[in-house]
Amino acid sequence: MPGFGELMRQVSLQYVPTAILSRQTAGIRGKALIVNLPGKPSAIRQCLDAVFPAIPYCLDLTGAARLEADPEVIQVFRPKKK
Repeated sequence: MPGFGELMRQVSLQYVPTAILSRQTAGIRGKALIVNLPGKPSAIRQCLDAVFPAIPYCLDLTGAARLEADPEVIQVFRPKKK
C-alpha cells in the first residue's frame, strides 16, 4: 500500500528534511491493516492525522470489523452509497 508511505513521508517532510529516509509504509495481512509509523510521538500524530481518514474505508474493503470515528475529532472518508 505505497500511498500510505508516500503521504506519511510528504507530511513528515514539512517538519524534517530526513523524512525521505524513513521506512513509513502500510500493508494488509488477512483482514488486518498494518501501518509502520515513525518513532517520535509528535511524528506519529502528524502521520496518523494524514492517513487516518482513509483507514476505516480501507478496513471495509478488506472485510474487517467496521471502524467508526468521532466526526468532531477527525473526518473519515467513505464513498456515498448509491
